[in-house]
Amino acid sequence: MASQAKRVLVVAGLGNGSGTGAATARLFAKQGYSVALIARGDSLTNIAQEINGSGGQATPFPVVSYSNDDLSKAWTAIHAKFPKPEYTVRVALFNAAGFVWKPFLEITPEDVQNSLQNNVAAAFTFARGAIQAFKENDIEEPSGKKGTLLFTGATASIRGNVLTSAFAAGKFGVRALSQSLAKEFGKENIHVAHSIIDGGILMNLQREMQSAEWIANENVRLNPESIAASYLYLVNQDRSAWTWELDLRPAHEKW
Repeated sequence: MASQAKRVLVVAGLGNGSGTGAATARLFAKQGYSVALIARGDSLTNIAQEINGSGGQATPFPVVSYSNDDLSKAWTAIHAKFPKPEYTVRVALFNAAGFVWKPFLEITPEDVQNSLQNNVAAAFTFARGAIQAFKENDIEEPSGKKGTLLFTGATASIRGNVLTSAFAAGKFGVRALSQSLAKEFGKENIHVAHSIIDGGILMNLQREMQSAEWIANENVRLNPESIAASYLYLVNQDRSAWTWELDLRPAHEKW
Protein backbone atom coordinates (compact mmCIF):
# COMPACT_ATOMS: atom_id res chain seq x y z
CA MET A 1 0.00 0.00 0.00
CA ALA A 2 2.82 2.42 0.87
CA SER A 3 4.40 1.99 -2.55
CA GLN A 4 1.11 2.95 -4.20
CA ALA A 5 0.51 6.04 -2.09
CA LYS A 6 0.96 9.36 -3.84
CA ARG A 7 3.87 11.34 -2.44
CA VAL A 8 3.18 14.75 -0.94
CA LEU A 9 5.55 17.72 -0.71
CA VAL A 10 4.79 20.38 1.90
CA VAL A 11 6.35 23.82 1.33
CA ALA A 12 6.24 26.64 3.87
CA GLY A 13 7.26 30.06 2.54
CA LEU A 14 6.58 31.23 -1.01
CA GLY A 15 7.43 34.92 -0.95
CA ASN A 16 5.99 36.58 -4.03
CA GLY A 17 5.94 33.32 -5.95
CA SER A 18 9.09 33.87 -8.02
CA GLY A 19 11.72 32.32 -5.75
CA THR A 20 12.92 29.05 -4.25
CA GLY A 21 9.70 27.86 -2.63
CA ALA A 22 7.60 28.27 -5.76
CA ALA A 23 10.28 26.77 -8.02
CA THR A 24 10.52 23.73 -5.74
CA ALA A 25 6.74 23.30 -5.74
CA ARG A 26 6.62 23.43 -9.55
CA LEU A 27 9.48 20.96 -9.99
CA PHE A 28 8.16 18.40 -7.53
CA ALA A 29 4.68 18.66 -9.04
CA LYS A 30 6.21 17.75 -12.40
CA GLN A 31 7.83 14.76 -10.68
CA GLY A 32 4.38 13.52 -9.66
CA TYR A 33 4.17 14.88 -6.13
CA SER A 34 1.00 16.41 -4.74
CA VAL A 35 1.98 19.78 -3.29
CA ALA A 36 0.72 21.46 -0.12
CA LEU A 37 1.54 25.17 -0.03
CA ILE A 38 1.75 27.08 3.25
CA ALA A 39 2.25 30.84 3.05
CA ARG A 40 0.96 34.28 3.87
CA GLY A 41 -0.47 36.53 1.18
CA ASP A 42 -1.95 35.79 -2.24
CA SER A 43 1.02 34.11 -3.92
CA LEU A 44 0.16 30.59 -2.80
CA THR A 45 -3.26 30.68 -4.49
CA ASN A 46 -1.71 31.85 -7.75
CA ILE A 47 0.98 29.16 -7.62
CA ALA A 48 -1.58 26.46 -6.82
CA GLN A 49 -3.69 27.54 -9.79
CA GLU A 50 -0.64 27.54 -12.05
CA ILE A 51 0.41 24.03 -11.00
CA ASN A 52 -3.11 22.66 -11.29
CA GLY A 53 -3.50 24.29 -14.70
CA SER A 54 -0.33 22.53 -15.85
CA GLY A 55 -1.63 19.11 -14.91
CA GLY A 56 -0.20 18.89 -11.40
CA GLN A 57 -1.92 18.80 -8.03
CA ALA A 58 -1.44 21.63 -5.55
CA THR A 59 -3.52 22.93 -2.66
CA PRO A 60 -3.06 26.25 -0.85
CA PHE A 61 -3.10 26.36 2.95
CA PRO A 62 -3.02 30.07 3.80
CA VAL A 63 -1.83 31.23 7.20
CA VAL A 64 -2.13 34.62 8.84
CA SER A 65 1.28 34.19 10.46
CA TYR A 66 3.98 31.60 11.04
CA SER A 67 2.89 31.17 14.64
CA ASN A 68 2.69 27.81 16.36
CA ASP A 69 -1.12 27.83 16.22
CA ASP A 70 -1.36 28.77 12.54
CA LEU A 71 1.26 26.26 11.39
CA SER A 72 -0.23 23.50 13.53
CA LYS A 73 -3.66 24.15 12.02
CA ALA A 74 -2.11 24.05 8.55
CA TRP A 75 -0.61 20.62 9.24
CA THR A 76 -3.99 19.36 10.47
CA ALA A 77 -5.64 20.64 7.30
CA ILE A 78 -2.95 19.03 5.13
CA HIS A 79 -3.54 15.62 6.68
CA ALA A 80 -7.27 16.03 6.12
CA LYS A 81 -6.74 16.92 2.46
CA PHE A 82 -4.11 14.24 1.84
CA PRO A 83 -5.13 11.30 4.05
CA LYS A 84 -3.34 8.00 4.40
CA PRO A 85 -3.14 5.49 2.77
CA GLU A 86 -3.93 7.29 -0.48
CA TYR A 87 -1.28 9.94 0.20
CA THR A 88 1.99 10.02 2.13
CA VAL A 89 3.89 13.14 3.16
CA ARG A 90 7.42 12.35 2.02
CA VAL A 91 9.10 15.76 1.71
CA ALA A 92 8.80 19.00 3.69
CA LEU A 93 10.61 22.25 2.90
CA PHE A 94 10.89 25.11 5.38
CA ASN A 95 11.58 28.06 3.12
CA ALA A 96 10.05 30.82 5.26
CA ALA A 97 12.20 33.55 6.79
CA GLY A 98 11.92 36.76 8.77
CA PHE A 99 14.09 39.49 7.24
CA VAL A 100 15.42 42.28 9.47
CA TRP A 101 18.16 44.37 7.85
CA LYS A 102 19.08 47.27 10.15
CA PRO A 103 22.06 48.73 11.97
CA PHE A 104 22.26 47.11 15.39
CA LEU A 105 21.30 50.21 17.38
CA GLU A 106 18.18 50.68 15.25
CA ILE A 107 16.84 47.19 15.90
CA THR A 108 13.81 47.19 18.17
CA PRO A 109 12.68 44.48 20.59
CA GLU A 110 9.84 43.84 18.15
CA ASP A 111 12.35 43.26 15.34
CA VAL A 112 14.19 40.71 17.45
CA GLN A 113 10.98 38.94 18.36
CA ASN A 114 9.82 38.86 14.74
CA SER A 115 13.13 37.44 13.53
CA LEU A 116 13.17 34.72 16.17
CA GLN A 117 9.50 33.87 15.60
CA ASN A 118 9.55 33.73 11.80
CA ASN A 119 12.91 32.00 11.59
CA VAL A 120 13.50 29.83 14.66
CA ALA A 121 10.15 29.25 16.38
CA ALA A 122 8.34 28.69 13.07
CA ALA A 123 11.03 26.23 11.99
CA PHE A 124 10.52 24.26 15.21
CA THR A 125 6.76 24.02 14.67
CA PHE A 126 7.05 23.14 10.99
CA ALA A 127 9.72 20.53 11.69
CA ARG A 128 7.61 18.95 14.42
CA GLY A 129 4.73 18.51 11.97
CA ALA A 130 7.04 17.02 9.34
CA ILE A 131 8.83 14.63 11.71
CA GLN A 132 5.53 13.40 13.16
CA ALA A 133 4.25 12.72 9.65
CA PHE A 134 7.43 10.93 8.60
CA LYS A 135 7.52 8.71 11.68
CA GLU A 136 4.22 7.15 10.58
CA ASN A 137 5.59 6.27 7.13
CA ASP A 138 6.99 2.99 5.97
CA ILE A 139 10.56 3.05 4.71
CA GLU A 140 10.50 3.71 0.98
CA GLU A 141 12.80 1.61 -1.13
CA PRO A 142 15.32 1.84 -2.70
CA SER A 143 16.14 5.17 -0.99
CA GLY A 144 15.71 3.76 2.52
CA LYS A 145 13.85 6.86 3.71
CA LYS A 146 10.69 7.60 5.63
CA GLY A 147 10.91 11.23 4.57
CA THR A 148 13.12 14.23 3.87
CA LEU A 149 13.02 17.54 5.75
CA LEU A 150 14.73 20.46 4.02
CA PHE A 151 15.64 23.89 5.37
CA THR A 152 16.56 26.88 3.20
CA GLY A 153 19.45 28.78 4.75
CA ALA A 154 21.50 31.80 3.73
CA THR A 155 24.97 33.29 3.92
CA ALA A 156 23.78 34.61 7.29
CA SER A 157 23.40 31.01 8.49
CA ILE A 158 27.16 30.80 8.97
CA ARG A 159 28.44 34.38 8.91
CA GLY A 160 27.15 37.58 10.46
CA ASN A 161 27.70 40.93 8.80
CA VAL A 162 26.74 44.57 9.09
CA LEU A 163 22.94 44.99 9.14
CA THR A 164 22.35 41.26 9.72
CA SER A 165 22.63 40.86 13.50
CA ALA A 166 18.93 40.00 13.97
CA PHE A 167 18.62 38.06 10.71
CA ALA A 168 21.81 36.06 11.28
CA ALA A 169 20.77 35.16 14.82
CA GLY A 170 17.61 33.63 13.37
CA LYS A 171 19.34 31.81 10.52
CA PHE A 172 22.07 30.48 12.84
CA GLY A 173 19.23 29.05 14.93
CA VAL A 174 17.63 27.30 11.97
CA ARG A 175 20.95 25.77 10.98
CA ALA A 176 21.55 24.47 14.51
CA LEU A 177 18.05 23.03 14.59
CA SER A 178 18.56 21.22 11.29
CA GLN A 179 21.85 19.70 12.44
CA SER A 180 20.32 18.51 15.70
CA LEU A 181 17.37 16.93 13.89
CA ALA A 182 19.66 15.27 11.34
CA LYS A 183 21.58 13.57 14.14
CA GLU A 184 18.52 12.63 16.16
CA PHE A 185 16.29 11.27 13.40
CA GLY A 186 18.76 9.90 10.88
CA LYS A 187 18.75 6.69 12.88
CA GLU A 188 15.00 6.51 12.16
CA ASN A 189 15.61 6.81 8.40
CA ILE A 190 14.47 10.43 8.30
CA HIS A 191 16.79 12.59 6.21
CA VAL A 192 17.27 16.20 7.34
CA ALA A 193 19.26 18.63 5.20
CA HIS A 194 20.14 22.32 5.36
CA SER A 195 21.05 24.37 2.29
CA ILE A 196 23.10 27.57 2.45
CA ILE A 197 22.03 29.90 -0.33
CA ASP A 198 25.08 32.12 -0.77
CA GLY A 199 24.23 34.85 -3.26
CA GLY A 200 21.41 36.75 -4.90
CA ILE A 201 18.52 34.76 -6.35
CA LEU A 202 16.97 35.76 -9.66
CA MET A 203 13.41 36.54 -8.58
CA ASN A 204 11.06 39.46 -9.09
CA LEU A 205 12.48 41.65 -6.34
CA GLN A 206 16.01 41.25 -7.68
CA ARG A 207 14.80 41.95 -11.20
CA GLU A 208 13.52 45.31 -9.95
CA MET A 209 16.64 46.17 -7.96
CA GLN A 210 19.51 44.82 -10.05
CA SER A 211 21.04 45.95 -13.32
CA ALA A 212 20.28 44.37 -16.67
CA GLU A 213 23.87 43.10 -16.72
CA TRP A 214 23.37 41.27 -13.40
CA ILE A 215 20.11 39.72 -14.58
CA ALA A 216 21.68 38.49 -17.83
CA ASN A 217 24.87 37.13 -16.26
CA GLU A 218 24.35 33.56 -15.04
CA ASN A 219 27.78 33.61 -13.40
CA VAL A 220 26.72 36.09 -10.70
CA ARG A 221 23.23 35.02 -9.58
CA LEU A 222 21.36 31.91 -8.54
CA ASN A 223 18.41 30.55 -10.49
CA PRO A 224 15.57 29.37 -8.21
CA GLU A 225 14.98 26.46 -10.58
CA SER A 226 18.58 25.31 -10.04
CA ILE A 227 18.11 25.46 -6.28
CA ALA A 228 14.94 23.38 -6.65
CA ALA A 229 16.87 20.82 -8.71
CA SER A 230 19.41 20.57 -5.88
CA TYR A 231 16.58 19.95 -3.42
CA LEU A 232 15.28 17.15 -5.63
CA TYR A 233 18.81 15.70 -5.65
CA LEU A 234 18.86 15.71 -1.84
CA VAL A 235 15.48 14.00 -1.67
CA ASN A 236 16.65 11.29 -4.07
CA GLN A 237 19.84 10.46 -2.15
CA ASP A 238 19.86 6.92 -0.82
CA ARG A 239 20.65 5.97 2.75
CA SER A 240 24.31 5.13 2.02
CA ALA A 241 25.25 8.75 1.21
CA TRP A 242 23.18 11.50 2.81
CA THR A 243 24.07 15.17 2.78
CA TRP A 244 23.29 17.23 5.86
CA GLU A 245 24.50 20.56 4.48
CA LEU A 246 24.73 21.76 0.91
CA ASP A 247 25.90 25.24 0.00
CA LEU A 248 24.94 26.77 -3.31
CA ARG A 249 26.42 29.87 -4.95
CA PRO A 250 26.89 31.26 -8.43
CA ALA A 251 30.25 30.71 -10.09
CA HIS A 252 31.54 34.25 -9.48
CA GLU A 253 30.24 34.75 -5.95
CA LYS A 254 32.80 35.96 -3.38
CA TRP A 255 32.89 33.55 -0.47
